[in-house]
Amino acid sequence: MSSRAVRRWLPNQHGAWAMLVVPFLAGTFLAGPTPWHVPLLFAWLLCYLAVFHVQQWLRLRRNSRNPRAAARHVRPAAVFTTALVPLGAALALHAPWLLAAAACGSPFLAVNCWYAWRNRERALVNGLVALVPACGMLPVALLLGGGGLEDAWRPALACLLYFAGTILYVKTLIRERGSTAYRWASGGYHAVAVAVAGALMGPWITGFLAVCLGRALAVPALGRVRATRVGIAEAVLSLLLLVVLLVSFG
Repeated sequence: MSSRAVRRWLPNQHGAWAMLVVPFLAGTFLAGPTPWHVPLLFAWLLCYLAVFHVQQWLRLRRNSRNPRAAARHVRPAAVFTTALVPLGAALALHAPWLLAAAACGSPFLAVNCWYAWRNRERALVNGLVALVPACGMLPVALLLGGGGLEDAWRPALACLLYFAGTILYVKTLIRERGSTAYRWASGGYHAVAVAVAGALMGPWITGFLAVCLGRALAVPALGRVRATRVGIAEAVLSLLLLVVLLVSFG
């Protein structure tokens, strides 16, 4: 498969991969990895890929004048869905409660599809809605490994606090660069996140989110920052979050 074909099959939403993988890995290692975490991870990623192409089909079907634009997403959606079905069936037979977990994520998926249909995928609300099931994979992975919900809610909340802040912060650097309102919203949100962590999660998470608060206040004041540098910095912070979660709750 050529590099151009790969780009058509794999989403160009680089920041999404950290949101998909970090909560999952945190839940897996907090509970202790099992062989079933491997098919669960593949099923989760295949689900994301299939949904991405369905959403692109919806968006282009309604908004593009080129009929071939939407059609290009039919085959990837079908292939990823076909690969997902046997994995999903095996997982459901092993742990039937995963069907309930999937059902809990479906309303968020519906909202994301609506935003795609309206060609508003970059809307703040859409990003925040997509974040909920991504962070919800932490308790799913933890429960699959034998953990309990009482062990899952604080690390899941920590992921939600960090990644929601990242969505706001990145907007202040790219799409909403120069917006005073977004900078105030980002700074205020990060301050609240630090306070919540201080009350519920202990010094490691609080300190990590305090660092995120500092970067949310300082970096937008520097002016234009290359998107590549923003992405690399956020990838590093996401990996650091994983380490901090394991230290704090492991």
